[in-house]
Amino acid sequence: MKVLGIGDNVVDKYIHIKTMYPGGNALNFSVFAKKRGIKSAFLGTFGNDKEAKYVESVLNELQIDISRCRYYPGENGCARVTLEDGERIFLGSNEGGVTRDNLMKLTDEDKSYISEFSIIHTGLYSHTAHLLSDIKELGVPLSFDFSDDFDNKQLESYIPYTDFAFFSCSHISDADTHKFLHTHFKNKGQILIATRGSERAIAYDGTEFYYQHPKYVIAKDTMGAGDSFITAFLLNYLKSKDISLSMEEAASFAANSCLVEGSFGFGMVYE
Repeated sequence: MKVLGIGDNVVDKYIHIKTMYPGGNALNFSVFAKKRGIKSAFLGTFGNDKEAKYVESVLNELQIDISRCRYYPGENGCARVTLEDGERIFLGSNEGGVTRDNLMKLTDEDKSYISEFSIIHTGLYSHTAHLLSDIKELGVPLSFDFSDDFDNKQLESYIPYTDFAFFSCSHISDADTHKFLHTHFKNKGQILIATRGSERAIAYDGTEFYYQHPKYVIAKDTMGAGDSFITAFLLNYLKSKDISLSMEEAASFAANSCLVEGSFGFGMVYE
């Protein structure tokens, strides 16, 4: 098995301690997979500032393949963050920086490269929506994280391309989450999963609902918890085809990630 994250890489700048950490939904997926012993790669866009160089150096240290990444002059993706009782609070961002300003186009060489992977993960913040049809045609399972910022137009446009779709639904009730997943299920074989913060996660495969309560810990930092849940679920499901087992493993991995500051550590003090 080998997996690929396509899309966003950022630095999360924790302003209260003047420390920045690598992150981003697609990049986190690649890193968490590597930490679970799976060969992984990241395909995204880097700027030419010190933030970009730092993220690139971390990925090289972790031996994650970035051989097909793009580079442009300008700001790397960057977000400003603080913590309150272990909960990360976003204070603003440059909305992806060069990733947003230089939308990726896939070459024939890119498509051949992507076709070699077991699964691809991307998401709403990755600026990759225009690539979904091309990726789907390659026949590689596609996972998409809608987070909680999607609108109905985006949902209806993107979800038919997905094999796995993840949503952050802590803002709606248990009953409304069931209705949401049932309403938006599109394709046979598709799995939709809603994580709900401190409440139980719910998955739906078009026939049955599945449930998993969080594994409670005293969180140091919840940054990246959702991405770690996604990664562990996907890796376990690809092996076992067991939704319940994969959700349980995902909950455990997400809980452990909350004990690490930043999405996966590697903090660096900045001025």
